[in-house]
Amino acid sequence: MIEFVRYYIDFLRNLWDNIVEFFRQVFAIIANIFYHYPIEYIRRLIEFSKEFNFLDWIAAIVIIALNIAFVVFLLIRLVLLIRKYIKFNRSEITKEKLMAEIGVLSQRIVELTDEKNQILALKMETVGLSTNVGKPIEKKKQEKQTPTGSRFTKLIEVDEKYGETSYEIFMQEKDFLSLRELVQQFINFAASQLGLFYEFKVVAAFFAGLATSKIIILEGISGTGKTSLPYAMGKFFNNSADIISVQPSWRDRSEMIGYLNEFTKKFNESDFLKALYESTYREDLNFIVLDELNLARIEYYFAEFLSILEMPNQTDWLIEIVPSTQPGDPANFVNGKILVPQNVWFIGTANKDDSTFTITDKVYDRASTIEMNARIDAIDAPITESIHMSFEYLNDLFEQAKMEYALSQKALINLDKLDKFITARFKVTFGNRILKQIRDFIPVYIACGGDEVDGLDYMVARKVLRKFESLNLPFLVEEIKELIALMQKMFGKNKFTESIDYLESLLRQI
Repeated sequence: MIEFVRYYIDFLRNLWDNIVEFFRQVFAIIANIFYHYPIEYIRRLIEFSKEFNFLDWIAAIVIIALNIAFVVFLLIRLVLLIRKYIKFNRSEITKEKLMAEIGVLSQRIVELTDEKNQILALKMETVGLSTNVGKPIEKKKQEKQTPTGSRFTKLIEVDEKYGETSYEIFMQEKDFLSLRELVQQFINFAASQLGLFYEFKVVAAFFAGLATSKIIILEGISGTGKTSLPYAMGKFFNNSADIISVQPSWRDRSEMIGYLNEFTKKFNESDFLKALYESTYREDLNFIVLDELNLARIEYYFAEFLSILEMPNQTDWLIEIVPSTQPGDPANFVNGKILVPQNVWFIGTANKDDSTFTITDKVYDRASTIEMNARIDAIDAPITESIHMSFEYLNDLFEQAKMEYALSQKALINLDKLDKFITARFKVTFGNRILKQIRDFIPVYIACGGDEVDGLDYMVARKVLRKFESLNLPFLVEEIKELIALMQKMFGKNKFTESIDYLESLLRQI
């Protein structure tokens, strides 16, 4: 017993000595790093500097400054990381406390409700009334089942998913962004989270396009990120885009939406129809992508949507699915029709090659077009998180931009001059639809951080000059040159570059 006590006392003494030695060495290392080593470095510098010439001193100053800057940079990054970690932990702790308080309050509400019911029951019993108030009423659990006679399987699953109630969006403080912030945050998110890189002009044009039309066409050479752009947008807004691959066999709307099988009395539902129907339950932004939309003729299979989306009264945006509604049909049907909601956009990607059809003016005039012909170099973006945003908030941003950045009088005058010149020389003009799109597009483009002249150039090149492809260009060489000269005179030689480049490319093709 005595020997063990001696051993244990010796063990504790050695343990204490080891602990003391550990901290002594730690403090010694800190003292060496921040005191002894720097003094030694300075002493050696003074000793060697006795032999320095002028060039040596210049090199020494530059190198020392770079080293100090590097150390300061590391320290700043370390401090920022520590602050970010503390802020994150603090927010998580606050969130846990709030959830705990909510749980306690919910339990208290239940207790108070039971107490109120019991008091009410006692009062009723005193006057001789029979009551079940305050007593638990047993109910049979009724499971919501898909009606056995339903013609729709996928759409009924959507009803069950949302419980026939809309999916509400709760925006936090970080989600209330301006359009300029929205563009930059999306660029950073796509680069840092998805490894996808987009230039400012394309992203700004995309958001301006959302304010201009419910149909957006992304066209250009393969591999430039046409499909990944709406995909990234869906991820950014926490509502994944539905990508529908267009098939060359599509000839009419039944290929895209589906059709009622008269033999089985079941409706063959397409993924497009399910995506469209699900958007009726949501309050956020919904993107339905028609991938390679010109593999078939879009003016055939998408004709009904092209017509309906032009109606000024949005309550008339009804797509007929079946002639009439029957018991067991989806809850959001209106007499066999679906009301296309305002929070959905149809985004088509298009390649220009021998395997595709030409997109007609009927489609181009109704859509907002974005060309993507260049690969964007990688950027080093800060880590950026996705956001939640309601359609109502984004639409308010668009309306605010249209009021704050309405087309200037100078831009309207120049646009009128261009219209008169093009009409006189080329017999090409644009109607009220395109003029309205220009008025909607440019203010939002400016609010995103763009320039009014650049926005006007963007729209003229895609909405007006694109129509020149159908002209007999060899007989219009001088007129094209005159139009280029007019644009340079009105906007300057370094402006309106997209329109001028397009016209010059036409001249090279002649």
